Order: sequence, then C-alpha cells, then structure tokens
Amino acid sequence: MPEETRTVGYICPVCGQAVIARRTAFQLAAGNSTLPCPCGKSELSFRQLGDRCEITAPCLFCARDHRTVCSNDALLHKKLLALSCPASGLGCCYVGEEGQVFQVMEKLEQAVDKLRMDDQTDRRGAFLNEVVMGEVLAELRDIARQGGVRCACGSADYGVKVGYSSVDLVCASCGATLRLPAATPDDLDGLCARDRLTIPGRKD
Repeated sequence: MPEETRTVGYICPVCGQAVIARRTAFQLAAGNSTLPCPCGKSELSFRQLGDRCEITAPCLFCARDHRTVCSNDALLHKKLLALSCPASGLGCCYVGEEGQVFQVMEKLEQAVDKLRMDDQTDRRGAFLNEVVMGEVLAELRDIARQGGVRCACGSADYGVKVGYSSVDLVCASCGATLRLPAATPDDLDGLCARDRLTIPGRKD
C-alpha cells in the first residue's frame, strides 16, 4: 500500500515564484521539517509539538512570517489546510490533497499577478484609511470563520481583492462581486453589525 502523501504550497516573498512539493505523512509527523524556495531566501517550516504542529509561512503580502498551530490530524488528513495573511485576507500557504492545493495555488498566483498590475498603475498610499482597512479585514475574517460568506448562486468559495478604499468579495464559481467600503469608521460599524455577507450572484 503506497504511503500517504500531502501536497504543500506557498509563494516565495523574495523571488515571487510558487513553491509546491509533496511530503509523506511520515515526513510531516515524524519531526521538524522545512520546504525551502529554490532561490534559497525563504522557507516554510513545520515544528512538531506532540499531537500538534506549528506552521510558519513567509508572506508575500505583508513581508512578515505568519504562524499557526494545528492538530496533526488536520495536517495529515484535512482536504485543504490554509494559513492566511491577516492584513490582506489572502492565503500564504496551503497543505492538503494535491488537486485542492494546485487549484488554490493557481488562484493565489492570479491574485498576486493582479495586485502587481494594480501596484504598477497606482502609486498612492496603500489604503485611504489604513486603520479602518485593517479593522474591516479583521472583521471580515471573523465573519468568514463562522461560515458567514456565501454567494447567491450557492457557492461558498470566494476570493478577496483588497483595494484602496474597499474590499471586494469575488465568487469563485460565478464571478459575481460584493464590494464592502472600507474608508470610514461608519463603514467599519456597518460591517460589524452584520454576521452574514451574501455575494449577489450573476443574473445571466
């Protein structure tokens, strides 16, 4: 019987290339391990803590390392385990079944390409109001954690595009968009009053 394998992926914040590799369940559970980028300037690391594992991932979006602790059961058996950047809401590393990881990594690369294009054409400050944007993203993350984001088309799979003064939730299935303003304290208060967000879905 072949040994169970897991696929691991992230985008190197230094050279910008996607790093995807397979690891056996034994390699991940047996002890500490790393997945270095071929450029040698970043790495994803796994540190075993008994029945749990600490994952440290470099982040392309905020240039900081993000850490999370998960159970080894989730690390070795969950279809898709994602670690996201709190500032952007976008994923910075994925562990799971090969097909699932390749699918979300492709979406992540598309998001990175789009952000680079936006950066080339827009040299203003990062956000109109950085404090409000940070709070809006944190609140959005909490709503998403509770399963509160869905599209009217029935899909719960969506992407997040962080703009200058708003955040767009984009349905991965039908492409419909819900824009959340993120420029004033009133925008934040309006979001805090909601526990569910519904992307309208495409009419055609």
